[in-house]
Amino acid sequence: MRWFGFGFNAFGQIRVGERVVDKNDTAESVKVTTPVELKCHVDESCGSKINGLRASWSRRVTLHSNGARCLCFTGFNAASGICEIGCTDAIVGESFLILAFTDRVESWDLDNEKKIPVWSMEVKTAPDGAAGTPLNLPLISDGYIATKPPFYRPISPHLKATRLALGAEHSVLLSASGAVYTWGLGSHGQLGHSGLSSEEHPRVVEALWGMTMSCVATGGWHTVCVSDGGDLYVWGWNENGQLGLPSRAAKAQKHQNSQTIADTPEGELDKEVFISIQAFPALVDVTPSCDIKTVGCGSRHTAAVTSTGDLYTWGWGQYGQLGYETSYSDEPRRVEFFREQQMRVVDVTCGPWNTFAAAVKEEVAAT
Repeated sequence: MRWFGFGFNAFGQIRVGERVVDKNDTAESVKVTTPVELKCHVDESCGSKINGLRASWSRRVTLHSNGARCLCFTGFNAASGICEIGCTDAIVGESFLILAFTDRVESWDLDNEKKIPVWSMEVKTAPDGAAGTPLNLPLISDGYIATKPPFYRPISPHLKATRLALGAEHSVLLSASGAVYTWGLGSHGQLGHSGLSSEEHPRVVEALWGMTMSCVATGGWHTVCVSDGGDLYVWGWNENGQLGLPSRAAKAQKHQNSQTIADTPEGELDKEVFISIQAFPALVDVTPSCDIKTVGCGSRHTAAVTSTGDLYTWGWGQYGQLGYETSYSDEPRRVEFFREQQMRVVDVTCGPWNTFAAAVKEEVAAT
């Protein structure tokens, strides 16, 4: 399995060591539109053995299994390179790096030169007492971990959480029964409760009640989930088309591409139908020919992997994070690179302004 990245590269988080942010940089000079295979800048032999990836705005963390577990840290202030530390998972923010081990979690201050964690806590083993069970951050046995203080937040055991996604200001939890719970800020409809109110505690998304979900993901202010049947549901902020619903930004771009401003009748754009906020779940048909297997969200864009191994992206694309040339797209569009390379996409994860996809070589039947 090989990992590829595209999008914002001002700190070399995709093409390692190639970019260093400069005050004169423009969107064109720091973007990567065509997917680039990720390489470890210390030991390239482990580039094809990535088994986990996390990204923030300026950094990327990859977990490798090349004989011993190791972590590769690239991007802004990442001169330390590779660390063979035996961690099982990691999440990275702009100030702190969170590392999970079989028996503890640690938080490291990325601006602190001291080689010791600034916070740590022991974690419980799996319910059956099995040792060495990997943690699935941000979830831990009795709560979840955030990349800003306070680092630990408890979760009621009755929720039986199996997956958790953290947006800029809201949280989305998937329970063992397939129910979806949300809480936090609701000003952009990102909680899916048909209003813009915030919630202090987890509240089930009633519109999805009775349907079993298998995957959840959050962007900055939008939320997506996938049902067991492969259907994609979206809600929240849609100003840049990140929900795959008609958006003002995408429609304005289409007008600019099709005619000059002087030829545009006054007020024509205002007559267009678009959705800025979708406060309850909406079903989006990404492609009629296949189901959705998994999804990822950036700050204002979304990526989905289909059952046929194709990657579709939509939303804000100014830095190339959609894998094709456009500033905005409110319609899911296939990233042709992987089809051209005869590769099947099997996983996707997003940083705020970039996208990372795992792919394998497509098996071609002999004729």
